[in-house]
Amino acid sequence: MSCRYLLYILLNSIFINSGFLQRPLPKEVYRYTTFAGGSYGHLDGIGTIAKFRAPEGIAVDKNGNVYTTEYGSSIVRKITPDGIVSTLAGKDSALGFADGISHEARFNRPHGIAVDKFLNVYVADMKNCTIRKISPNGKVETVAGVPKVEGSSDGKSSKATFNQPEGIAVNSKGYIYVADTYNFIIREISTDGNVKTIAGKAGIAGSADGKAVQSRFNMPIGIAIDGEDNIYVVDADYDGNAPGNCTIRKINTKGVVTTLAGITGQTGSADGKGSLATFNRPVGITVTKEGIVYIADTEGDIIRKITANGIVSTIGGKYLVEDNQDGKGNDARFNDPQAIAISDKGVLFIADTFNNRVVKGELIENEK
Repeated sequence: MSCRYLLYILLNSIFINSGFLQRPLPKEVYRYTTFAGGSYGHLDGIGTIAKFRAPEGIAVDKNGNVYTTEYGSSIVRKITPDGIVSTLAGKDSALGFADGISHEARFNRPHGIAVDKFLNVYVADMKNCTIRKISPNGKVETVAGVPKVEGSSDGKSSKATFNQPEGIAVNSKGYIYVADTYNFIIREISTDGNVKTIAGKAGIAGSADGKAVQSRFNMPIGIAIDGEDNIYVVDADYDGNAPGNCTIRKINTKGVVTTLAGITGQTGSADGKGSLATFNRPVGITVTKEGIVYIADTEGDIIRKITANGIVSTIGGKYLVEDNQDGKGNDARFNDPQAIAISDKGVLFIADTFNNRVVKGELIENEK
């Protein structure tokens, strides 16, 4: 047997065993369909009969009910699993601040929304600079912040201040986490109502990884928490100061901030691992218990996925193509989707903001 032939056998074995000649992994394919809404206005009803005015936040509870904040109308809506839309709290286009039962309450441009295991709904009431809670009985109360007072003071909930917070999430222990957008910081609200800053420095915009307040953010806007209470943040600078950070950050349970994906200051739609990927001013984020992250890449009009080992892929929409279209994967079309949530069954729900609708995304096949 010649040396050349032996070398061929050796190299062939290495290539096969290392995976170079193996078939690529199956690609996940999602089908996106309009779950509710699709036209501008305010109307409760079932499915596409309902109307929305720019839904911006979205959350889903353990029973499959979907909740949205409606920036254009300053209300909170609820959608049952069978698509029945109702107004949960607030009054259509009646901006203001008031606690109370259901329609007695008033909000001012609410953005982020979250729901805990007890079916309490939490809202980042952006222009009121407060964090609100809607109990299952419909009672709305203020959890933290001083209405219409901008600031960054930590401390007791009624004295703590926020500056137009936009993102909100709740962990397994009932602690609330807030992307305090215009303060450039991440806040924590404990179950006894104490507010403290856990990452970033108030009033100092930037991009730096590191321990707690040594880190820097530039208008963090979306926030989500996995099953181990790691925190994920969309650090996007969505105020028009392009390009901003356009990165996805992670805060582990020890308070250390790292950049999970994206390149600071660079926009785009490149897929790939970690810093090889690019985003275009994303806003929405959700994460599974296992740490699989989904992103509403808002300005890019696409839906992205980040695996547990940091690989970014595009799973819905076409980059920079704004339209209203149901379909599979890249055949679907969105118009500035600003929020995304995932149910316990793995179904995605997307606030397709400028299409005035809520979209359902279901995994239908593994396409090779």
